[in-house]
Amino acid sequence: MAGGFSTPKKDEAIKVSGGQTVKTGQILCRGINTYKAGLNVKGSGTLFALCPGKVTFTRKKTPHGRFRTFINITPLEAPAKEK
Repeated sequence: MAGGFSTPKKDEAIKVSGGQTVKTGQILCRGINTYKAGLNVKGSGTLFALCPGKVTFTRKKTPHGRFRTFINITPLEAPAKEK
C-alpha cells in the first residue's frame, strides 16, 4: 500500500549498535517497545543517553518467563587533570 497507514514509519528504529560511543542526550532507540531503558538511559518511547559512554545490550528474564532487552550506557572514564 503506497502511502497508506500500513506503511511503517522510517524514523522508528534502533539508532545505535553495541559498542558504539554516544554523547549525552543522543537518541538510542525511537518507537520500539522491545527495548527498555537500562543504566544511564532514560525515556519510554524514545530512549536517550544520560551520560557519554559506550552502548551495551543486556537480556534479563522477567518473573513471567519473558526476556527483555535493556540498553545500557557504560560511562567513559574522565581524563585525569594535570596539576
